[in-house]
Amino acid sequence: QVQLVESGGGLVQAGGSLRLSCAASGLTFSNYVLAWFRQAPGKEREFVAAINWAGRSTRYADSAKVRFTISRDNARNTVDLQMNSLKPEDTAVYYCAARVGQALLLNGYDYWGQGTQVTVSS
Repeated sequence: QVQLVESGGGLVQAGGSLRLSCAASGLTFSNYVLAWFRQAPGKEREFVAAINWAGRSTRYADSAKVRFTISRDNARNTVDLQMNSLKPEDTAVYYCAARVGQALLLNGYDYWGQGTQVTVSS
């Protein structure tokens, strides 16, 4: 059974940083593209960042470029999202997702975590 478990969310002031982590189990981790999505209240879920199996290719939403960094550790089966210079509009539930293959797509993910809340106060 595939499980993705996020951690690291919380309350932070604008301008601060958070590091989210997602631990995966039940899958051959290096076969999967890993991604982060987020969903703010009253809004649709949106893509944030993705990383390929080797960690050498990444893709970011415009809102995440420069401020966020996605990384993965295939030995530990984890994917992280370092978020800097946080803004109130970054407030959302952040989800980890996995899809088999190589393409850094914005949709079509097979597995999802339960999400972790990030709240940025002004």
